Amino acid sequence: MTDRAQFIRHIPKAELHMHLEGSIEPQMMLGLAKRNGLELRWQTADALRSAYEFSSLQDFLNLYFEGCKVLVQQQDFHDITRAYLHRCATDNVLHAEMFIGPQSFTERGVTIESLMAGVLGAMDDARREDDVSSGLLISAHRHRTQADALALLDSIAPWQDRIAGIGMGGPEVGNPPSKFIDFFAECKRRGFKTTIHAGEEGPAAYVREAVELLNVDRIDHGNSALDDPSLVELLRVRAIPLTVCPLSNLRLKGVSSLAQHPLREMLRKGLFATVNSDDPPYFGGYVNENLIEVQRSLDLTRDDIVTLAKNSFRAAFIDEPEKTRYLSRIDAYAEQNPQF
Repeated sequence: MTDRAQFIRHIPKAELHMHLEGSIEPQMMLGLAKRNGLELRWQTADALRSAYEFSSLQDFLNLYFEGCKVLVQQQDFHDITRAYLHRCATDNVLHAEMFIGPQSFTERGVTIESLMAGVLGAMDDARREDDVSSGLLISAHRHRTQADALALLDSIAPWQDRIAGIGMGGPEVGNPPSKFIDFFAECKRRGFKTTIHAGEEGPAAYVREAVELLNVDRIDHGNSALDDPSLVELLRVRAIPLTVCPLSNLRLKGVSSLAQHPLREMLRKGLFATVNSDDPPYFGGYVNENLIEVQRSLDLTRDDIVTLAKNSFRAAFIDEPEKTRYLSRIDAYAEQNPQF
């Protein structure tokens, strides 16, 4: 392992953009299917892994939603959450904020109670057993209606104090943020932090809508914002975090190579960027692999890596004293590890 890779693997960090449904490793997916008496199209982990070749976001989502079918029982949601948070502990991810989209499950008869109990129970276990803190982000589907999103919001009301924020994902093109103005206003009215996937495949105009019409706290991805200089300045002045996912962008053909990824330009323009894994088994890497690969491809400096690590905590939906504690740990690490 190079000094740079070692520095990246061990620096304290947070992850803010990862989907629990997209974190199921192939062997676990096969095991969950067997547990629940389901037949998958793939008989082995290698066969399933070989299907992870995507031409677009929609191509990926087709397989992603098929994988969701293996999650049926409370224990299933517990097990995938616990597996991811255990990986966080080994990767020096001290805090993780994880999306889950209940609509994929409740439409099949899975109860919201079993989903929430499974996920939240695993989060409690990880805090106690691995000292990993975490926050749950409930994600609404943008290809469904605003009424569906509002119904989802009502369904999670009993757990409001355990939810870190509300997000939105799914097929971006043709489903602009402006479709959900009332939903995001209601999220704000109820006191939730908010974020939305924008600018992954959609245009810069979608990112602008998310900022100006939805008033979100974070933007997930945000790559296309660089096409609009005035939007870049707006994001910089407002210090709106971007949860960037380099390997995801590469595997979904958003960039032709990591050397073409906009992350370095984001940093040079003063944008509040973070690095995350999105759906790690599908895209070939957890957050450390994303950081290592993008550092190598973009020749990011040691200061860039420290900035990205600090940004991951500054952008988190946690209180200021927690942020200060985590940032001090990064400072101590950087001081003790001058080689890069």
